[in-house]
Amino acid sequence: MYKPLSLFIGLRYTSAKRDNHFISFISLTSMIGLILGVLVLITVMSVMNGFDRELRQRILGMVPHAVIKSHDPMGSWREVKEFALQHPQVEGVAPFVYAQGMATAAGNVHGIMINGIDPEAEKGVSIVQNHLISGSLDDLKPGEFGIVLGDILASYMRARVGDKITVILPEASVTPAGVFPRMKRFTVKGIFSVGAELDSTLAIINIEDAARIKRLGDSVEGVRLKLTNLFDASKVSRTIVAELGSGYYASDWTRTHGNLFQAIQMEKTMVGLLLMFIVAVAAFNIVSTLVMVVTDKKADIAILRTMGATPGNILRIFMVQGLFIGVVGTALGVLLGCLLAVNISDMIAWFEKAAGIQLLSSDVYFISYLPSDLQWGDVALISAVTLTISFVATMYPAWRASKIEPAEALRYE
Repeated sequence: MYKPLSLFIGLRYTSAKRDNHFISFISLTSMIGLILGVLVLITVMSVMNGFDRELRQRILGMVPHAVIKSHDPMGSWREVKEFALQHPQVEGVAPFVYAQGMATAAGNVHGIMINGIDPEAEKGVSIVQNHLISGSLDDLKPGEFGIVLGDILASYMRARVGDKITVILPEASVTPAGVFPRMKRFTVKGIFSVGAELDSTLAIINIEDAARIKRLGDSVEGVRLKLTNLFDASKVSRTIVAELGSGYYASDWTRTHGNLFQAIQMEKTMVGLLLMFIVAVAAFNIVSTLVMVVTDKKADIAILRTMGATPGNILRIFMVQGLFIGVVGTALGVLLGCLLAVNISDMIAWFEKAAGIQLLSSDVYFISYLPSDLQWGDVALISAVTLTISFVATMYPAWRASKIEPAEALRYE
């Protein structure tokens, strides 16, 4: 079978056992460096993609994409809801009453964020119903003062379904006996877990119960919107408020969690660039490998030239040898990197269980596990950049080999 001369000799040089074992060692080191660089880069980029995905699906699945409020309690929220649903990018609208306070049970006290919801409407704007460990949002009947807790919060309070907890609001109630904080006894109706920081702070009650303890009557504090494209939240909410007229204002997720999202995007970019330098260092080891090979093969180059090989043939011979290292290193790095990226979440979970430690705590981080999301676009980009760097690294040694003069190389042979 016909093989181009440059390809045949280049692959022969690569596969043949060299007398100079040091050169073989440097070639192997270059290849291992490429494998490790590509492997780590794919894994880290997948983990950063995982954090980005979890922020969008879990955190932004629990917090509002956008909120419309009024300066006074919103009594006409039903009209606002119907008006907002007419916008093509609005998928769901739900009223809410928000409060901050403390919860006490069994001698334990913990700060909480209380979200009063309409259980039926909430299913259209939140993912909480998909992450209930026990109980149901439908158990939050008006007048029964039921409450659904995050699993970490329930653990702090040592509360289970059916237990009683006391909620204290930082608002004073004046009685004949004096001024007291507003308190109410609730029954735990359910426990949810989204694997995020909200598990340790969020408590959910029926919106009518929330309005009653905050003395809002039939009014609410605002409506939350779920949008088709969460990145349009600011524009869509401002448009709706402008059409509603004065007395209303809007807020969106970019004010509460926008910095976190931007930080993840910036870290992904910076970490990718830094790790690409590691790949570049490994790729440019090919330069030193080929320079030593060219020095070692001067006599062979001279003989090939006297037999009719052109400088272009010599150039391509050593480019083939360098690219072989780059292609094999990149291919193995991509294979191992994809395997690690797909399994790293399970591996870290196994390590945490075996070692009895938790690497990511929702008390500190916004999720409690290491996510991973392998994206083939990133794999293709990493592979293309690595192969390009490998190709560039072969050019100088191959060009130097093509400039060797036969008479000069054979003078001392």
